[in-house]
Amino acid sequence: MDFHKIAGLTIEDIKKGHLADLAIQEKYGVKYHQFWLNQEAGTLFCLTEGPDMNTCEMVHRLAHGNVACAMIEVEPGYYRTFMGEGLSIDDGIVRNADGSPDLGYRSIMVVTAPRLTRTNVAEEILAPQTPQWARRVISQKISEFNGRLVKGLISDGFIGVFNDATQGIRCARSIQSALLTNDAKITFRVGVSVGQPVTENGKFFTDAATLANRLSSVAMENQILVSSLARDLCTDDALIVESSSIRSLNASEEDFISNLLQLTETQLSSETFTIGNLCHDLGVSRPQLYRKITALTGRSPIDLLTDLRMDKALTLLKKKTRNISEIAFEVGYNSPSYFARCFARKFGCTPSNAVV
Repeated sequence: MDFHKIAGLTIEDIKKGHLADLAIQEKYGVKYHQFWLNQEAGTLFCLTEGPDMNTCEMVHRLAHGNVACAMIEVEPGYYRTFMGEGLSIDDGIVRNADGSPDLGYRSIMVVTAPRLTRTNVAEEILAPQTPQWARRVISQKISEFNGRLVKGLISDGFIGVFNDATQGIRCARSIQSALLTNDAKITFRVGVSVGQPVTENGKFFTDAATLANRLSSVAMENQILVSSLARDLCTDDALIVESSSIRSLNASEEDFISNLLQLTETQLSSETFTIGNLCHDLGVSRPQLYRKITALTGRSPIDLLTDLRMDKALTLLKKKTRNISEIAFEVGYNSPSYFARCFARKFGCTPSNAVV
């Protein structure tokens, strides 16, 4: 799949280019299947099958000279999960059910809902994981709203992909309602973002998935946090009525969250990483940092850093590739015993009993 910048080109220009590709593709063992056109954003994405990326790129170059800005190899299962199946194709252009061009946007929702759950009744062990009833609710809701469940990208949550922002947000609201009204109380966080398939750095929906995951990390308890683009593309204004239950970010808030988590993700392993370091790297004062983080996450900067460290520790524990001391050092604790006490305060069980 490739990505082009097409500012100034019309649909007819793109169709002519596609026909030029079709005219010579067989000679090189290449097949250009379809493309997604977004004239407003000035982007074009082509799905191609061929012996290798260089040959696919060569066909473009020989046919019309419009070389892609980026091209990646996409595993078929991931392609079907993110882009969907049964798409309507018209002269190569992917179209929606109403005949309008499919712009290539897909909505990505991440739900995290850990809770102390009895995982081994005989041994009476409690572990922080999503209860089975909540797992069923989340999976069923994703299917109900025509979403597709993504497996294997994150270990501590659920990812649903939807063909448009409105469906993604509707699903998030339905999941929120179902989890809140269940008698077995649970704490959860939801992030919703929107992205296009291939980025200039040659990634397949990576930026959008990362943003949705970050939003779910910093959302307040039981809250849905929506990206600025998802809000702009949502066609039902009633879905996002700003409150404690759902909030959309503006562009500056989104940039702040992205910069904040990018910094913390790279420096969590350092015990010397402090709030002072964070202020310096973000270019804000301590009062500004406190106000921004508290307003966006409902937590103080120290509490947020602790939560991020504990969430990363839980993810590492579930992978079962390192011992507890190694994980303690990895998330910035020089003392494994102190790490264990902090972990117990967060999850209610020791690290050794966290995964069974």
